[in-house]
Amino acid sequence: MAEAPDWCSLASPASVCHITHLHLRCAVDFARRALRATAQLTVRSQEDSLRKLILDTKDLKIEKVVINGQEVQFTVGEKQSFRGSPLEIVLPVALSKKQEVVVEISYETSPQSSALQWLTPEQTSGKKHPYLFSQCQAIHCRAILPCQDTPSVKLTYSAEVSVPNELVALMSAVRDGEAPDPADSSRKIYKFIQKVPIPCYLIALVVGALESRKIGPRTLVWSEKEQVEKSALEFSETERMLKIAEDLGGPYVWGQYDLLVLPPSFPYGGMENPCLTFVTPTLLAGDKSLSNVIAHEISHSWTGNLVTNKTWDHFWLNEGHTVYLERHICGRLFGEKFRHFHALGGWGELKNSIKTFGDTHAFTKLVVSLKDVDPDEVYSSVPYEKGFALLFYLEQLLGGPEVFLAFLKAYIKEFSYKSITTDDWKAFLYAHFKDKTDVLNQVDWNAWFFSPGLPPVKPKYDMTLTEACINLSQRWIKAKEDDLGTFSSADLKDMSSHQLIEFLALMLVAAPIPVSHVQRMQEVYNFNAVKNSEIRFRWLRLCIQSKWEDAVPLALEMATGQGRLKFTRPLFKDLAAFDKSRDLALSSYQQHKASMHPVTAMLVGKDLKVD
Repeated sequence: MAEAPDWCSLASPASVCHITHLHLRCAVDFARRALRATAQLTVRSQEDSLRKLILDTKDLKIEKVVINGQEVQFTVGEKQSFRGSPLEIVLPVALSKKQEVVVEISYETSPQSSALQWLTPEQTSGKKHPYLFSQCQAIHCRAILPCQDTPSVKLTYSAEVSVPNELVALMSAVRDGEAPDPADSSRKIYKFIQKVPIPCYLIALVVGALESRKIGPRTLVWSEKEQVEKSALEFSETERMLKIAEDLGGPYVWGQYDLLVLPPSFPYGGMENPCLTFVTPTLLAGDKSLSNVIAHEISHSWTGNLVTNKTWDHFWLNEGHTVYLERHICGRLFGEKFRHFHALGGWGELKNSIKTFGDTHAFTKLVVSLKDVDPDEVYSSVPYEKGFALLFYLEQLLGGPEVFLAFLKAYIKEFSYKSITTDDWKAFLYAHFKDKTDVLNQVDWNAWFFSPGLPPVKPKYDMTLTEACINLSQRWIKAKEDDLGTFSSADLKDMSSHQLIEFLALMLVAAPIPVSHVQRMQEVYNFNAVKNSEIRFRWLRLCIQSKWEDAVPLALEMATGQGRLKFTRPLFKDLAAFDKSRDLALSSYQQHKASMHPVTAMLVGKDLKVD
């Protein structure tokens, strides 16, 4: 397996030493917005005469370090921007190769921890209790605990978390009971165990007034009680998806597969924390139409969580394969034409991201270089959709879906529990298809991996479900003022919500369109009344880019009423680019910044050039 430097980590690399297990004891202090904690790290030396250990930390207050019952020397280095500060620990005796030692670090997190969002009761649905959730991907675990914050190191973990009696704690692990806190009768301790080794970006914690409903033999859905019934209905297909995923990827090794619906400020569509997928409430469409995100997070149980990118430069290995599996799950549920329809929609998303960055921008490469680059700033649909496009193209080149799915299953089996690079992936691809190397040699690997912009080849797509979207969008794009009367609500009667999303995505490519056109669209289709977040998002972007002032309050409401980066950043950018809403966008950001997730606040601030 290739060695690869991890530019995003300051810790001792995996070739020097390896944290194999974490036991975390922590008390959640809502008043001080801090975790008071002890992390016991089992460290295995990978070389002879190891004398020091360097760990990643970010804004942690280190109180003491104990090894074999004795306090030892440590120093916290200078803060290096987004990377945080290296914690250097001097070992009392040098370790020989394969020797292990338990390092116990007592510390406290900062109220400004980039990995934690502390919500006041007013920011929750129930309005009575505070709420805490973590988001460690890509490099924020170091803001929760000292660690080797790199996906090249995998560890098991156990935890004991003390919280107020009226709240529930959950982690990305199997629940292992609860008990009164012997130190404080107003609190209780929740216990967890994760027996499958994971990279530490998958360590996750949530504390809130949570309830659950059973929706399958191995699945509970958790949320505040106000959303729990709605969530149980929305995600009722989870077990069917899990079974299909097992058929495609091999056995599900994690035991439990629970879902947690977070408050609206959660910055992502979903986060594949093992045993407990985190999802945004913007998926609650009422008709299960956005459940492909669940198929995506389920797929990560194999691609990402079992087989992991060795560094964030190779993020496409996690996401491209996961999108590929997700679309196969949806294809099994809704038909092969539906898989192609989503695949073509993804090509449109890729074009959109490349248009936003510019087609020569380094962040539009499939394999990126993150030297001196914050991975949060690179995040876009490129690794997802360019990665998927490569796999879809290879599927068509090598003999179709069944042939390529056999490769995918073999790939997962080969690299389970490991972290790999693009070179490892490519070498296995060539080994698996050794009778087709002449076909593989036709692929312009250099252009696919390292050229910015669109891929060198566009895969072939079945257009059946897309035709109606293209036809309707072309009618609108070509329409003169005199033609606006020819549109009516009947235009949409045979279109699914997925096709409406695609229709609006195509209109966005053509934006801006005349204000009279968006006004007429609202008259006949009443998009303002649609609650589906994906439809609403594209509709409001179309309105703002076409400079329809009436849409400004609705766009501001969506930009601030939820914090999913996919929606919030483009809406704020569009509002700031429109002279009639620029000042409102800036003042609205300043007003809401304190209640945003730290990553969202940072990125929107950069987009608006105010921070």
